[in-house]
Amino acid sequence: MTPHRLRVPAPSAPPRTGHLPFADAPGVPDPIEVTSRWLTRGGRPWFPVSGEFHYSRYPAGQWEEELLKMKAGGVTAVASYVLWIHHEELEGRIRFDGDRDLRRFAALCARHGLDFVPRIGPWCHAEVRGGGLPDWLLARALTPRTDDPAYLAAVRTWFAAVADQLRGLDREHGGPIVAIQVENELYDQPGHLRTLKRLAQEAGLSAPLWTSTAWGGVRLPGEELLPLYGGYPEAFWTEADGGWPDTCRKHFFFTHERDDEGIGADLRPTSVREAGPVPADRFPWATCELGGGMAAAYHRRPRVEAADVGALGLTKIGCGSVWQGYYMFHGGTNPPGELTTLQESHATGYPNDLPVLSYDFQAPLGEYGQVRPSYHELRLQHLLLACFGQRIAPMESVLPERRPAGQHDRDTLRWAVRTDGTSGFLFVTNHQPHEPLPDHPDTAFTIGFPDAPALTLPSTPVTVPSGAYFCWPLRLEVAGLRLEWATAQPVCTVEADGRTVLVLAATDGIAPELALDAGTVESVATPSGDVTPVAGRILVSGVRPGTDALVEVDTADGSRVGLLILDAATARTVYRGTAWGAERLVLCGDGVVFDGDEVRLRSRAAEPSFAVLPAPQAAPVVQGARVREATDGAFTRYTIEAGEPLADTAAPVSLVRPAGPAPEPEYGVQGRASAPADEYVETVSAEYHVDVPEDLLREPAGVLLRLSWTGDLARAYVGDVLVADQFYSGRVWDIGLDRLPVEEVRARGLRLRVLPLAAKARVHVPGQVGEAWREAVVRRAEWVVTRSWAARAG
Repeated sequence: MTPHRLRVPAPSAPPRTGHLPFADAPGVPDPIEVTSRWLTRGGRPWFPVSGEFHYSRYPAGQWEEELLKMKAGGVTAVASYVLWIHHEELEGRIRFDGDRDLRRFAALCARHGLDFVPRIGPWCHAEVRGGGLPDWLLARALTPRTDDPAYLAAVRTWFAAVADQLRGLDREHGGPIVAIQVENELYDQPGHLRTLKRLAQEAGLSAPLWTSTAWGGVRLPGEELLPLYGGYPEAFWTEADGGWPDTCRKHFFFTHERDDEGIGADLRPTSVREAGPVPADRFPWATCELGGGMAAAYHRRPRVEAADVGALGLTKIGCGSVWQGYYMFHGGTNPPGELTTLQESHATGYPNDLPVLSYDFQAPLGEYGQVRPSYHELRLQHLLLACFGQRIAPMESVLPERRPAGQHDRDTLRWAVRTDGTSGFLFVTNHQPHEPLPDHPDTAFTIGFPDAPALTLPSTPVTVPSGAYFCWPLRLEVAGLRLEWATAQPVCTVEADGRTVLVLAATDGIAPELALDAGTVESVATPSGDVTPVAGRILVSGVRPGTDALVEVDTADGSRVGLLILDAATARTVYRGTAWGAERLVLCGDGVVFDGDEVRLRSRAAEPSFAVLPAPQAAPVVQGARVREATDGAFTRYTIEAGEPLADTAAPVSLVRPAGPAPEPEYGVQGRASAPADEYVETVSAEYHVDVPEDLLREPAGVLLRLSWTGDLARAYVGDVLVADQFYSGRVWDIGLDRLPVEEVRARGLRLRVLPLAAKARVHVPGQVGEAWREAVVRRAEWVVTRSWAARAG
C-alpha cells in the first residue's frame, strides 16, 4: 500500500482585517468585507460563485430564463463585460436598447437574487474586435490603455454613460452590484489602473469590491484593487503545434501557486512576465476566470470535456480558492456590426482569428442555452459550496508530505485537505485532459490533526480509479451527528419528514463507507449493508447507492438525521431550490429552473419526469398534461404524461454544390493560420439546402438544428445574411431555430456552406485520424426539439 499522509499544522493566526481599502455602503444589512484569507458577508464567511454571461451576446427576451438557469446551476453572482464597441460602434451614438440594455440585465439579476459584477473595461478583450475599444477611438491620435489625456477624455464619457445606466443599482440603494472590474490583463501600468478606478468612481459607480485580473505577473496599484486569478483546462491562444500547454496542465495539481502566466500571453510583452506575484498574505485567493470551456480560434481548436471543467473547479477549491469565478458560464453570439464584424481577428491586428458570430465557448450553458454535461458537473460542486462554503472558506489548504515531482508526474496521487485544525475536507483529483492518469490501487489516507486524533480512511484501502475526482468530509457536523469521515462527497442538506437529510454522492468504482462518531449516535438503521462498531465509531458499509440508500440515524441529542447516498450519475441530477413553499431537492437529468410558485423543466423526453424530496402535499399540476406519481426511494417521482411523442427528428439536407479544392492556407499575425477569405467560402465551399418543416417554424422556441459535419469552417445563411458559423473541431454544430428570421426561412430555407481544409494547413484539430475529416461534408442532420413544462403546486 502506498502511504498517503498529511500532518495538519497548528492553526494559523487569525486573518488580517481592515488592512484593505474596500468598504461597503453604510447601513447595508449584509456588509461585504475582505480579510487576508477569505471574504465575509454579514459578518460570516462568504464563498461566492460567479459565472460570466455577456448580455450583449444574447437575445434580451431570453435573459430572464437563462439567468434562472445559472441560478439553478449554483451561480450566485453574474459577471459580464460591458463591451464599449457593442454600445458605441458609431461615435456619439451610445446605445443601451434591446440586447444592449445593461440596466435591464442588472435589474433582472437583482429580481432573482443574483449579485452582479460588471467588468467595465474600457479594454476588455473577450475575443471582441479591438478588445472592445471602438474603431473610431483607435483611429484617433492617442495611446489607448494609458493615461494619455485624449484617451481618458473618451473613457470619461463612456464611464459616465455606464454609470447612468447603473444608477440606483448599487448596494447603497439595495442593488445587486457587489464588485466592479476595471480594464483586463493590463500587466505593467498600475498607475493607469488607479486612474480608471478614480474615473469610474467620479462617474458615480460604486461597489464594495473593485477588482483586477492578476495573472501573468501583474503589477497592481498598491491595494486599491482585489486581485482575481484564473485557470483554463485548454487554450486557443497558443501555437497550433504546441501540444497541451503546461500552463493548463498545472491546474490539475494541488498547489498554492495562484498565478497563471499563460492566460493572454500572446498579447503580453515578454518584458513584464517577471513582474512578480501579488502578495498572497494580504489578499484571499479569488478567481474570475476558471475555464467553463474554451473558445476555438482558426489555428487552434481545443475541445473541452465536462470532466475537464469539473476536475479543474474541484481542484481549485482544494488549492484554497474562496471565490469560484467561471469564464464562460454561458455562451453567446456576437451581434452583427453596423460597420464591420465584431470578432477578434487578424484583420484587427490580433494573433487569432475567431468565428464571425459564434461565442459558444463550449460553456456549461451554450450559445442557444443548451444545458451541457459540464453544467451538471459544476452544479454538484456548487451545491456543496451553498451548504458548506461558510465552513470551507476559512479553512486552510494543506498539501501532503509526498507530492508530485513536477507537472509531468502522472504517477503520484494528487490530493490535498482544507481544514480548520480539527475537521475539514479531503480533495482528490485523478483526472486531467489528454493524458489519462492511472488507477491508484491500495489507497488510504492518514490525516494528523494538532487539536484532534488522526483520521485514517477508508477502513480498507481502495482503488482510486483513473478519471475520478472527489471531495470527502472529515469530522463533518450535521444536526447533532458527527460524520467522522465518508468515502462519498457531500452534496447538500434538506429538511424532510422531521429529519435533516445529508445527501452524498458516491464515486464510481469506490464503495461508499460512513464512519459515525459513536458518541453522537443513539441508533442506526440502514437499508442494505452492515453496521459495525469499531473503536468508538460506527462503520456503515456495503450500502448500495441509489435513491433508496437512506441511512437513518437517531442522534444522542434527540435529533434525526438521514444520510442519503446517491450513485454518481443520479447525484449529477440533483437540484436544490425553493419550490411550492419549501426548500426541496429535485432530481432531473434535464434543465430545471425555480421561479416563484413553479418549477420549469425543458426536456426532449416524450414523458419527462422529476423526483422531489420532500414531496409536496399534493402532486404538482402541469397545464395540459396528466401527472403520474410514484415512489422513487426516498423521493416521490412525478411523470408528465405529455401525450403525443415528439416527431421524427431527421432533418433532410440536400447537396446543392460539392466542394472544390481546399484553398491554400494563408498565415497572418505571429505566423498563425488565417481564416480563409470570404471569396473562398462563396466559391469553394460545398453548399447544402435545408427545408425547415412548417410545424417547427410555427413554434421555433427550443428547436435546434444539430449538424454532424467535417471540413474546415461552416457558415449558415438565410438569403445572404450570415446567421451562424463554426470552425470544425469534431463537435456537433447547433443552430437555434428561434434566432432565425422565420418569414425569410419559410420563403428561402436555410443555406449551409462548408469549406474543406487543406492537408498542409498548420491548424490544430484534436482527435482526428486519417484525412477524411478534412472533407467538406454534412454527415448527419437532425432537429433537436425540447419542450418546456411548468409544474405548479397541486
